[in-house]
Amino acid sequence: MQASAEILGPAGPICRLLPGFSRRATQQEMAQCVEETIAHNGTLIAESGPGTGKTLAYLVPALLSGKKVLISTATKHLQDQLYHRDIPLVREALATPSVVALLKGRANYLCLDRYERARLSGNDLATSHSQQLTRIETWASGTSSGEIAEAANIPEDASIWPMVTSTNDNCLGAKCEWFDQCYVNRARKAALRADLLVINHHLFFADLALREDGFGKILPGAECVIFDEAHQLPVVASNFLGNSISGHQLLELCRDVRAEESREKSQIVPLESRLHELERCTLEIRRVLDGSGKRVEWHELCQRAGFLSILTKTLAAMEDLNAVLREAAAAGEGLSRCWCRGVELHDRLCELSEDPRGGNSIRWAETTARTFRIQDTPIDIGRTLRSCLHDPDRSWIFTSATLSIAGDFSHYQRQIGVGEVDARLWDSPFDYARQALMFVPEGLPDPRHPAYTRSLMDRAMPVVEASEGRAFMLFTSHRAMNEIAELLSGRDDFEILVQGAMPKTDLLNRFRKRHRALLLGTASFWEGVDVRGDALACVIIDKLPFESPDDPVLRARLRAIEEAGGNPFLDYQLPNAVLTLRQGIGRLIRDVTDRGILMLCDPRLFSKSYGKLFLRSLPPFPITRDLQSVQDFLRDVV
Repeated sequence: MQASAEILGPAGPICRLLPGFSRRATQQEMAQCVEETIAHNGTLIAESGPGTGKTLAYLVPALLSGKKVLISTATKHLQDQLYHRDIPLVREALATPSVVALLKGRANYLCLDRYERARLSGNDLATSHSQQLTRIETWASGTSSGEIAEAANIPEDASIWPMVTSTNDNCLGAKCEWFDQCYVNRARKAALRADLLVINHHLFFADLALREDGFGKILPGAECVIFDEAHQLPVVASNFLGNSISGHQLLELCRDVRAEESREKSQIVPLESRLHELERCTLEIRRVLDGSGKRVEWHELCQRAGFLSILTKTLAAMEDLNAVLREAAAAGEGLSRCWCRGVELHDRLCELSEDPRGGNSIRWAETTARTFRIQDTPIDIGRTLRSCLHDPDRSWIFTSATLSIAGDFSHYQRQIGVGEVDARLWDSPFDYARQALMFVPEGLPDPRHPAYTRSLMDRAMPVVEASEGRAFMLFTSHRAMNEIAELLSGRDDFEILVQGAMPKTDLLNRFRKRHRALLLGTASFWEGVDVRGDALACVIIDKLPFESPDDPVLRARLRAIEEAGGNPFLDYQLPNAVLTLRQGIGRLIRDVTDRGILMLCDPRLFSKSYGKLFLRSLPPFPITRDLQSVQDFLRDVV
């Protein structure tokens, strides 16, 4: 059998099958290292710079191994890319009969039971929902997978989807009349049979936390687990490995009870009044929490007028509803399931309402445009992950372009709870000295100064004009982004595209098609965005991306580090900011032919001692503080 490095070599089958493919020594080295890790049930942390080809570097040895492999990546989009594009190429090159499957969370599949109920409710649906349901009917008649992403004429965030998909709370399981035809069950059965299964981090941790039967059978069978975009694991795990409840879950329960009552007709008279009271209390919790969107720590909430009172009333409303649902459950399986959900949600909220007892968690709440969430989050996520991710009977591979700080992996190792393991770094093959120039403007005030954002724009616009648009402005806060958007609102020489104005995919497509466009974005545009070629010539970052000190989870983690004798800034805040910055600047050079300007606007890069760590962690960009040099560089690019 050929080794992975040979297959990725100049005489290998990948080179013959993939137009434009060329041998990359770093890719071959990484593939060989992954191959050895899988063979010996080891653990590997692999940082692979942009352009090294890390996807093929782990796919080739994974499929060669003959073992059952689980690959988890950051997003559903990356899942689809792996499953539909990359894996078929490698399977063809290797001529392997390996069975491959794709598995997403249940909310990504049409639920036949809820779909039929929505169709039967017909006249009760809003006009927009009725129109969307008509489109779903056309699609549903021809789909074999039931994946809602296939329904191209209905956005994935359309409000109809929660009505025709299921959650762990409302799924009827084996008692559902559509169980044998269920798309989720089919996907899970295929997953169990697969030699290589592609999932995403959210599904991995959500199902790990819920201990769902489908996933519980999949992980124990995996002999190798590969996490791509592994830098996201600590954040995703924090969101799932803890107790939580949301206003959406409570309101969805009320909606489902009404739907089941309409179908099964328990005719319990007080049912509607109990539902109305729970809905009223849920909306009141959100009002008391305030719609600011900020996370608020539990002890602060308890001091807020009306919070403990409405929490007590909500628990009472849930108890009253559950008492009625217990009686109504005899009318049918749907109402019986709603009663079980009601009891579970009550118990969860009751647990979250008790006084926090310290330990390895922090309790907080936040509001969004439509709902609220109350959650316990592990403070030391590494301690929690240590028992989840490091079974010695299988191999574990963590790979991303950003895992180290100036070549040091110790921060990431603490985050995922591993000790001394094999950690390797393969640098990008891009010629940053020729392809890019980093500009740090002089004369900017301290980032905390009220005039900072205006000063930033004054220095950024000559660069944007020199690049003729084709620029990203990446911000560390929505406030700064919105302030710049307002300042630019009168300009008509560029098309200003602002995050939130349209779906992210549409925004990026519009940016690629427009010659003089300036895109303004926050956190979600710092990573996972790939604009190659002439469409992007400039990335501007407003300031070093330190996390907000107002976040209660961050404050709790910093306190814990300090109490343990560590340095919160050096041990946590600084390395996290370095990794985030590396993700942001990675948007600029995506191919060997790309050229462009990286503009870092934060004066602390040179005025603070920690600025040296940022600079040592970045690719080897030439640095200038002279605007004329930037304009000369861009003259050659445009």
